[in-house]
Amino acid sequence: MSLKKVIIHADGLSRGNPGLAAIGATVKDEQGNLLASVSQRIGRATNNQAEYRALISALQQALKLGAAVVQVYMDSELVVRQVTGRYRVKNPGLKPLYEEVKNLQPRFAGFRISHVPRTRNAEADALANAAADA
Repeated sequence: MSLKKVIIHADGLSRGNPGLAAIGATVKDEQGNLLASVSQRIGRATNNQAEYRALISALQQALKLGAAVVQVYMDSELVVRQVTGRYRVKNPGLKPLYEEVKNLQPRFAGFRISHVPRTRNAEADALANAAADA
């Protein structure tokens, strides 16, 4: 299957920060049809590490689906601003995750990432929480 554009919602959480961490994400086509989802525990991590891991996992799913263009929505203002270059990545625990995102980005013909309020990221949040609760 090859798709022109997918819409990604991604979220990560950490209970304890650092603590038990989980990620959730959806990958949908432009009509809103669910193509793939992620809901898994990732072990011990900080909240920001979990946010990055959710983004990475969703981008990998988009690549598997053959997406050419991705539009990403996340409620992590930090991750969005770091990926767009508005903030520098100073935390050594985030640098390799940031680099992984930056290595995945050029594999798409188009890449956009935007910050949304948590209420507009509810499905990804619910997937992350379900994984953490499992």
